[in-house]
Amino acid sequence: MNISLYSVNAFIILDSEGHRVLAKYYPQRTSTDQLALKDQRTFEKGLWQKTKKPGGDVILFDGHLAVFRHSLDLIFYVVGGPTENEIMLYSVLTAVFDAASLLLRNQVEKRAVLENLDLVLLCLDETIDDGIIVETDSTTIASRVSRPKADTTEIVINEQTLMSAYQTVREKVQQRIQQL
Repeated sequence: MNISLYSVNAFIILDSEGHRVLAKYYPQRTSTDQLALKDQRTFEKGLWQKTKKPGGDVILFDGHLAVFRHSLDLIFYVVGGPTENEIMLYSVLTAVFDAASLLLRNQVEKRAVLENLDLVLLCLDETIDDGIIVETDSTTIASRVSRPKADTTEIVINEQTLMSAYQTVREKVQQRIQQL
């Protein structure tokens, strides 16, 4: 019985001029070769040349299946092997894009992505783990990534609480000294 996990070779975000905003390449299961930086840039430039005009969402490029999505001044890509399921790749792309959109308050543009790169990378890490697709629900991804709001109403520091803490520490120290 052959059980296969859906896998991703790379996740790339390029700007409208073809420059890298974010790129994460995953090692292939069949080989230990990792693309060199120069090869990555060449691949990204060629991919951008083929997809810079809006109008498609799937392309077979250089022996890789790539699904992509345009957003204002960015293009999001999920790259898989040539035999990978394009519907799964597209669901990963949609999940990461929608989660980022939720976290960035529907402003998925270059400036917002760069300012919140940590959130975008966490979205990516919650979706893809070492090339294996682990989650495709955008609300689940966004809820795991979102920062909890600091609840400052519970902690009230005033003179009374400081004196109470001082008194407690003083009593504990006195008890310790008496035990010796």
